[in-house]
Amino acid sequence: MSEGIENEGRVVLERNGAVGEIVLDRPRKHNALTPEMYHQIVAACAAADADANIRVVIFRGAGERAFCAGSDIKALEGYEDFWAWRNRVDYIPPIRNLRKPAIAAVKGWAFGGGLEIALACDIRVVARNAVFSAPEVSLGWNGAGGAAQHLTRMCGYGQAMRLLLTGDRFDAEEAHRIGMIEMLVEPGEEDEQARELAGRIAGHSTVATQAVKAAVRSAMDMPVALGLSFENELMSLCFAKVDRDRIVKEKREENGEG
Repeated sequence: MSEGIENEGRVVLERNGAVGEIVLDRPRKHNALTPEMYHQIVAACAAADADANIRVVIFRGAGERAFCAGSDIKALEGYEDFWAWRNRVDYIPPIRNLRKPAIAAVKGWAFGGGLEIALACDIRVVARNAVFSAPEVSLGWNGAGGAAQHLTRMCGYGQAMRLLLTGDRFDAEEAHRIGMIEMLVEPGEEDEQARELAGRIAGHSTVATQAVKAAVRSAMDMPVALGLSFENELMSLCFAKVDRDRIVKEKREENGEG
């Protein structure tokens, strides 16, 4: 590994009421990720899921210039061979597997792994100055963090092929046009808009929001009949939680508790 790279950058979990913000903090390098930051993303996701006070998670990049420029290419020198790469810490599954709704607040560059982080989230709030790219093909390989899976589902086969086979950069307007992002905002407003959206979601029952996320995710993987059955089971669990809360409230009132 290049000298000193393992000591650069960090990933932190900031708590703001019911919203947890996972911040990619290496602005001097456009928040490009080091292997140590991979570990920190995994740890931050685990901490956010374990914190009962956090209902929604936001991913954002530190500084003014970028969301995340992907993995630091210099860091790849640290992998001895293909086997070391195969067994690396993969930071995308922990993001995708968050039980809680996840929002990406994107500005500036979102290249490679940065694009894949945004795609692994549930909703993307993107500044008009954002620029995306999946440049791996120009380096001689394909991305391994889900860009092909997510872009194909979000934008369709042809658009995914175009973006991944060329490695071309594309702007936020293009990303919005092809269905990759949900909210397009003015530069500098992405964090505020993401927090406002997160606050609205966090105002709902955490059981309900997690059930909705599980139901929507299942729609991409299950046949319709199985998905409908899964939705019914999720709703039953939500009803069970409502009934339990009602019973607890009535017991407390009977006992003269607040």
